[in-house]
Amino acid sequence: MNMNDIPKTYVPGEVEERIYKFWMEKDYFHAEIDRNKEPFTIVMPPPNITGHLHMGHALDNTLQDILIRFRRMQGYCALWVPGTDHASIATEVKIVEKLAEEGLTKEQLGREKFLERAWAWKKQYGGRIVEQLKRLGCSCDWKRERFTMDENLSKAVIEVFVRLYEKGLIYRGERIINWCPCCLTTISDAEVEYEEKEGKLWYIRYPVKGENEYLTVATTRPETMLGDTAVAVHPEDERYKRFIGKTVILPLVNREIPVIADEYVEKEFGTGVVKITPAHDPNDFEVGRRHNLPVIDVMNDNATMNENAGIYNGLDRYEARKRIVADLEKLGLLAEVKPHKHNVGTCYRCHTVIEPKVSKQWFVKMKPLAEPAIEAVKSRKIKFVPERFSKIYFNWMENIQDWCISRQLWWGHRIPAWYCKDCDHMQVARTAPEKCEKCGSTNLVQDEDVLDTWFSSALWPFSTLGWPEKTEDLEFFYPTNVLVTGYDIIFFWVARMIFSGLEHMGDVPFRYVLIHGLVRDALGRKMSKSLGNGVDPIEVIENYGTDALRYALTIGTSPGNDMRFSEEKLEASRNFANKIWNAFRFVMMNFDREVNFDNVKKENFALPDRWILSRVNTVTREVTENLEKFELGIGLQKIYEFIWEEFCDWYIELVKPRLFDREAKGRLEALYVLNEVLKNSMKLLHPFMPFITEEIYQHLYTEDESIMISSWPAYREELNDPDAEARMSTIMEAIRSIRNIKAEMKVPVNKRPKAILVMEDREMEAIFREEESTFIRLAGVSAFEICSDKSHVPHDAVSSVIKGVEIYIPLDELLDFEKEMERLLKEKENLEKELDRVKGKLSNESFVSKAPQKVVDAEREKLEKYSELYDKVLERIQFIKSKMQ
Repeated sequence: MNMNDIPKTYVPGEVEERIYKFWMEKDYFHAEIDRNKEPFTIVMPPPNITGHLHMGHALDNTLQDILIRFRRMQGYCALWVPGTDHASIATEVKIVEKLAEEGLTKEQLGREKFLERAWAWKKQYGGRIVEQLKRLGCSCDWKRERFTMDENLSKAVIEVFVRLYEKGLIYRGERIINWCPCCLTTISDAEVEYEEKEGKLWYIRYPVKGENEYLTVATTRPETMLGDTAVAVHPEDERYKRFIGKTVILPLVNREIPVIADEYVEKEFGTGVVKITPAHDPNDFEVGRRHNLPVIDVMNDNATMNENAGIYNGLDRYEARKRIVADLEKLGLLAEVKPHKHNVGTCYRCHTVIEPKVSKQWFVKMKPLAEPAIEAVKSRKIKFVPERFSKIYFNWMENIQDWCISRQLWWGHRIPAWYCKDCDHMQVARTAPEKCEKCGSTNLVQDEDVLDTWFSSALWPFSTLGWPEKTEDLEFFYPTNVLVTGYDIIFFWVARMIFSGLEHMGDVPFRYVLIHGLVRDALGRKMSKSLGNGVDPIEVIENYGTDALRYALTIGTSPGNDMRFSEEKLEASRNFANKIWNAFRFVMMNFDREVNFDNVKKENFALPDRWILSRVNTVTREVTENLEKFELGIGLQKIYEFIWEEFCDWYIELVKPRLFDREAKGRLEALYVLNEVLKNSMKLLHPFMPFITEEIYQHLYTEDESIMISSWPAYREELNDPDAEARMSTIMEAIRSIRNIKAEMKVPVNKRPKAILVMEDREMEAIFREEESTFIRLAGVSAFEICSDKSHVPHDAVSSVIKGVEIYIPLDELLDFEKEMERLLKEKENLEKELDRVKGKLSNESFVSKAPQKVVDAEREKLEKYSELYDKVLERIQFIKSKMQ
């Protein structure tokens, strides 16, 4: 091996592209079905084609890559399916914005031309995030890359729609939905984000017909009162029983509406009387259905008032609110206004306040689908990691409402329903029907709406493997093993994949759901544009390298918890990479000719050899267990500590004498152990930091052309050597203690004092005798004496205690008294100057009376501190004088 081939420093930018290209050329990421192996499958949460790599993607995909690399090395047939999502709303918004720059609307362009633009957008930007994922080192099977609108995946979407429709689980009907006035489409319950906002509660008087009385209602949305079709009271509310069945006059509209009794009303809220507006409130809609109330929609799709709003027609909803309140006040019908905090639903995409409204849409009946999905988690067929996140899942699924799946967009999977223009018959079909099945007319038109993005991504674990065809991939790789995702999409996506897998595949889509938290900044704040604290992963890769980013995202993380990302972590990672590289170079320097490890003799293994082999063996077992339990951050921490401290700081130092002496007994064994431990350390580290580990591994003595296809280190009982670990631990602890004493006493590095070790245990003594040269060299002592008691220990010796051993170093061995006296006298002189200066200030009446109190107090604190230091220096001078006499 030629050392000239190995750069002095590790430069990630010069290595990563070359290595990733090598992996791709060798086809290591591709999973060929092998029935002699157990499958291990992960499907990537598909990022939007509108997106670019952000820290959430970087964390999510780093964790997946760690797991897939680990299992691949363990011998599984490991498949990681990558892909992207068409993201109907997000993509359509981007294209509409682009059209606006050209002075066009999508309506002017027309559906066909608009979709041409959308596919062009996908072609231009869809691959951007894929290339960035490659830079992250993702070892996905790119040959199996999927897009939610690929032909086969689109076929799966249509098949699911038709099957659910035929089972009566998909229906079209008028129901209250969440409407985004900005995106101009429905959004599902899961896509509504609730924000607590300061609002008002308006108390409005509704006159009782034929009586000189009012019923007062409290509302947060006065503009919707124009669509009221009843007021309701609780049937057991004694205050209002006599009004049930009567009518009130709706203010401003002067329409008569009934007073009804319904248990939905909370007697304690507001006045105990509520307005019922079926067209604009989901609870009111249900009340309206129970009482056969008319539904009056008073708003347009863009949240302006419509013709049903009378004189307020055309006004924005909030402007209408102001006018309505003012008009009620003029009529003396506004009783009072109170401040009121309440949760306001907003669109998860554009953050516009959503408007509940009645609309004819497509829905999925959720109760029948939710029940087996709840049972799958309760019976632990699917396990959440951490388990506490199953509560979010259960809460959502047990209270689930029917899912509105239609969207008033053009980009996406168009609903496979056709309407006959002659007889109004509707039919659902897998392909466009030639004629109406009822009247035979060919005058058919397809439904304009597309399906919710989550409808197609709910099928992702099996549609990507070829369903509805019975493919080999589907049969071998499904169910998948683990889904890695953030806690923010448990109900958006996780729940929907679970019920879809059970319904269409008859089995769960995955066995584990590994939940990770958000990536926050160093101060714990959520990364956002408004705070300007976002970090671009690609910039980090360019400045520090991919391994550094992956290390910083993984170290110290635990499932389900948010993590803090900081410059310090990146620096620590770069330092770690440099430490490994330097250790690797040192090892390589000693392999200056071909080495034959066939001649290694185990009886020539010294204590440090047996110790480090046992330690790497133990760490292998622990890290394997950590990875199997998804404790990735803990696993990385253990590898880091082992490589940095035990291998680099200790073992390499321990074997240097044997390496430098070519005739030393056990030199070949030392080289073998260095190679073996470095090789296994790189394997353990590889899933976390794939590039530097590959670069190093290819220079070591191995039989593999790549670390990626090498076998994961296995724990071997014959290497377990607790005796060697205990003996070495004692020596190391004693060395650390002496180093600490010398550091605390500011002893020059080249000064080598004698040490006295007091111990009663003869076996302990034997350890120090056997490792005498190692102990003397690394502790930085000239010699040591072993005693069974303290009779030979000078009274002024500095001491330290470890288990079974008391360590003493005579003071005169540590200090050069003349030099110490010289240093102390100089320190005494400096302190006297400082004391004179401070005393001078404080004795100056002008300073004390005119200077700010803080400044005066600071000087008094200095006087106290310097006086204390001065007394200690005088005491030390007296002590040194006594030692010099």
